Amino acid sequence: MAERDRGGEVRPSADEAITELYAAHWTGLVRLAWLLLRDDLAAEEVVQDAFIAVHRRWDTIRDHQAASAYLRRAVVNGARSGLRHRGVEERYVTREQQGGPTAYARHTEASAEDHALQSESTTTMIGALGRLPQRQREVLTMRYYLDLSEAEIADALGISAGSVKAHAHRGLATLRDRMEAAS
Repeated sequence: MAERDRGGEVRPSADEAITELYAAHWTGLVRLAWLLLRDDLAAEEVVQDAFIAVHRRWDTIRDHQAASAYLRRAVVNGARSGLRHRGVEERYVTREQQGGPTAYARHTEASAEDHALQSESTTTMIGALGRLPQRQREVLTMRYYLDLSEAEIADALGISAGSVKAHAHRGLATLRDRMEAAS
């Protein structure tokens, strides 16, 4: 049910707002998270966590019109956290494998289904994008996938618009070189 704020303005309830935001942004946010993480389940989990966070904080969000920007920032931050966690896991597995085979190390091999999905979803461009430094990958994904402005990207990443331009320029130059080398 809609509520009135202190200024008398009618604002939707958290449930109504999240329902509308979910319908409008779920697919795009999952794609953004996937492009950053390249993992279907992790991408959906990051986006779901972002929606839960917005729902919990709905009454404390001053500008409800900026909720979609808040969601994007939460997804980017969640993806960063997921990548850090993945790095920790990979370093652990590497150490375990170097120390000799253990029960854990033997069970980390991906299944045939995982290999098939990975090879199907990996194209030359996605592969090249995935090899870019994290910030360049984030900027290019938000710019060319979500079609965000430099100001919106700067806000979502917590950097200046000039940094967005620099990361985009460097990332595009690297992608161009890699694509030319691949052909």
